[in-house]
Amino acid sequence: MNPTTNNTADWSEADRLAALRAYDILDTPREGAFDDIVNLVARHFDAPIAVINLIDEGRQWFKAETGLGVRETPLDTSFCAHAILAEDRMVVPDATKDDRFACNPLVTAEPHLRFYAGQVLKSAEGLPIGTLCVLDTKVRPDGPTPLQMETLEVLAAQVMTQLDLRRALAGQQQSQAQFRAIADSMPQMVWSTLPDGFHDYYNARWYEFTGVPDGSTDGEGWNGMFHPEDQDRAWATWRRCLETGDPYEIEYRLRRHDGVYRWTLGRARPIRNETGEITRWFGTCTDIDDLKRSDQAKELLSQELSHRIKNIFAVVSALIALSARQHPEAKEFAGAVRTRINALARAHEFVRPHTENSRPTVGTMTLHAFLTDLFKAYSELTGTPRVVVTGDDATFDDQAATSVALLFHELATNAAKYGALSAEGGKVTLDTRRLDDRFVLTWTETGGPAVEGAPVQTGFGTSLATLSVEGQLGGRLERKWLREGLQVVADLPATALSRRRAAQNAA
Repeated sequence: MNPTTNNTADWSEADRLAALRAYDILDTPREGAFDDIVNLVARHFDAPIAVINLIDEGRQWFKAETGLGVRETPLDTSFCAHAILAEDRMVVPDATKDDRFACNPLVTAEPHLRFYAGQVLKSAEGLPIGTLCVLDTKVRPDGPTPLQMETLEVLAAQVMTQLDLRRALAGQQQSQAQFRAIADSMPQMVWSTLPDGFHDYYNARWYEFTGVPDGSTDGEGWNGMFHPEDQDRAWATWRRCLETGDPYEIEYRLRRHDGVYRWTLGRARPIRNETGEITRWFGTCTDIDDLKRSDQAKELLSQELSHRIKNIFAVVSALIALSARQHPEAKEFAGAVRTRINALARAHEFVRPHTENSRPTVGTMTLHAFLTDLFKAYSELTGTPRVVVTGDDATFDDQAATSVALLFHELATNAAKYGALSAEGGKVTLDTRRLDDRFVLTWTETGGPAVEGAPVQTGFGTSLATLSVEGQLGGRLERKWLREGLQVVADLPATALSRRRAAQNAA
């Protein structure tokens, strides 16, 4: 009988077969857990035959049976093919009086079946895949007792629990096998730990790199693989991550199989369950020794080139001074050129690559730090700043250093000659503000000589300042000749001061 002949079923035969085959149970060897169930059912019903019956296409296959002696029979003689069309169970007290089975060869001939009771086995999706059933050669007019049917129902649920567990374990084993295959093919060293940090897995790359025997670095044995100078730091970092659940990231020197220590980047992330508890840590070790040495070589080269550029500024300034002594008539011009070159040198000193020893002399790499350092020359002898920088600070790099240095050097130099800084008590406020996608710098002079109006002629310094803002930084420069003092507004794109901010905005 084909189960699809029942028009009341709310499932298709294709769906039902797919659910059955998802368990990957057909044609597997006998298993004690299932054999125990059919033996218990047979004894409880005092019946000669009990079966865990799975309805396949064209056959019924028995995962476990007692009293039959075969593992499968044709579907056209199956009682269970009818049973799976029932809602939950089917009971036949006397098959000879049931039109569905009166002519069945198993009823009319050996083994002359009469009684049948079956509980439908359903997948998690509610699809019937077979039955747990008992059969007898004797008629049972009163049918099974309520306790017997309750027992059959409970044991059928146990069959499905076993099937689901078996499928879950098979899926887990498959997932583990896939994970190991992927991990072993990776160029990085991959490792995993229990929630408490106990290392219990390393991929093939770890053992290939370190050359240690399998399992020798389980538990806490991994720390001994690090350079002695890095072990305390690595262990303290790992212990802190275990306590807080924070991601683990550290650089350390890892001993290779030939005894050479290689710089390695270690990273790990926790895996959490639905309640937020850490169930496992997965991590990687990446050999970065070649990259680190390359970066160090580039840094040394960059510092050497930068140092030579600094020397060139000094040489050019000295040549100008020497030329001015030989040509007194050019002294004023030479002085102006020297101050501009010195401003460029200060900008370069701020943004050039530094060693740990040189870095503290120039402060933090921000706009305010740069400007404060630039204006030190204009402070009074008492040390009180004559130019006060306020407002929003910003990330700052060599992209803008030269242009900003030239702009504010010109403004400060002119203020010292003609403006607020030329008078006792005069001062300048430089306010920096981030406004959406703009960064606005406002230079305001107060306390200096009264301003009579805009100058008739535009000098070189003015042209240089305009070129710095509008040509180099892509901004707008506005001058306001207020009576109480000059005010200059430089309106810049927010990305003009730093490559990093430009890259973040682009992303």
